[in-house]
Amino acid sequence: MTTTAVRPRGGTRSDRLPGAWGLGLHRGALEIRQFFRQRDQVVFTFAFPVVFLFLFASIFSDDVRGAGITASQLYVPAMMAAGIMSTSFQSLGISIAIERDEKVLRRLRGIPMPPAAYFLGKIWLVLVTGALETAVLLTVGTTLYDVELPSDPGKWAEFGWIFVLGLTACALLGIAISSVPKSGKSATSVVVLPFLVLQFISGVYISIDTIPDWMLNIGAAFPLKWMCQGLRGVFLPESAKVLEQAGDWEFGRIALVLGAWCVGGLLLCLLTFRWTNRRDG
Repeated sequence: MTTTAVRPRGGTRSDRLPGAWGLGLHRGALEIRQFFRQRDQVVFTFAFPVVFLFLFASIFSDDVRGAGITASQLYVPAMMAAGIMSTSFQSLGISIAIERDEKVLRRLRGIPMPPAAYFLGKIWLVLVTGALETAVLLTVGTTLYDVELPSDPGKWAEFGWIFVLGLTACALLGIAISSVPKSGKSATSVVVLPFLVLQFISGVYISIDTIPDWMLNIGAAFPLKWMCQGLRGVFLPESAKVLEQAGDWEFGRIALVLGAWCVGGLLLCLLTFRWTNRRDG
């Protein structure tokens, strides 16, 4: 008499499809490989903020009165914040719009892959590129412009949560704005314009103490201004806080605003994200 083994109702572990987390890791590895295969994109992504840092630091190299720093040192954390937003908001806003226009999203939606895996893959991409961008700018800042690395572990902890919250908020906003362009061809114009304006009114290209208050108030409604302020608080001496609008680093408010944008960005993604173009239904 022979017996037949009964397979458990849920199947063996090898029979089960990978979950969203596992598939997200695979998607992330694929996104990272595809990114680094495009050499022109890699060079532009990492060189753009470094070139702008060099230009502005060379043009405005005098000491900042009453702050105990040079203008070039003031630009380093601001460019780091802009670099984080560039590798998240701008990168995702443009790339996802192009993938939607080229029907890539429609094809991905038709395979048995949890939607979360696609977004996890994008998050892994911006996490890696954002960390590399920040490391490059920090290396340039410490080597050429005498920016001192913090010796207090608490400062590094503040840098960690500013980086994570800022990157998350900007990535979610990038995913949300990717649904605004009507086509992949118009994505660059639609995404770059607000990012460029925010850089001017958030203290990236212009010192925060010379920007009109009404512009600062508009910039304060978005994450970039608070990322710049937080990174200045991490990498600049306490004497530089006199340049801030409130005369303080305001780390508590920075955490509150960036955290609120993470929640708000997620809601915007849920409400606006589309897998197909509007003309495709």
